[in-house]
Amino acid sequence: QVHLVESGGGSVQAGGSLKLSCVVDTFPHPYRRTCWAWFRQAPGKEREAGAVIGTDGAASYADSAWGRFTISQDIKKGSLHLEMGRLQPEDSAMYYCAAGPFCLPSRSFELEEYKYWGQGTQVTVSS
Repeated sequence: QVHLVESGGGSVQAGGSLKLSCVVDTFPHPYRRTCWAWFRQAPGKEREAGAVIGTDGAASYADSAWGRFTISQDIKKGSLHLEMGRLQPEDSAMYYCAAGPFCLPSRSFELEEYKYWGQGTQVTVSS
């Protein structure tokens, strides 16, 4: 059974930074053929992808994250990270790491491409 466990959430003031981490154990699929992503979901809103590492190993970002967030991965350690800077109140949400084995690169931002999910970690940004 695959487990993704997030950590690093918390409360910060606007303009602050946080680093989220996700540890993956016993992953039965090729890492390089898997999309890895950080999604977020605010109350009353849909879950949306903020940052993705595609099957080509390249990082991509939603417009809202561009220039402020950095996604990275350490395959040897089975970990995924999201460094977030210049946080704003609208970044407040539950953040989830997700893994999508054999995902379609053109759909790497689509929620349906992801089979495995962590339980989430809360990020709250105050003004």
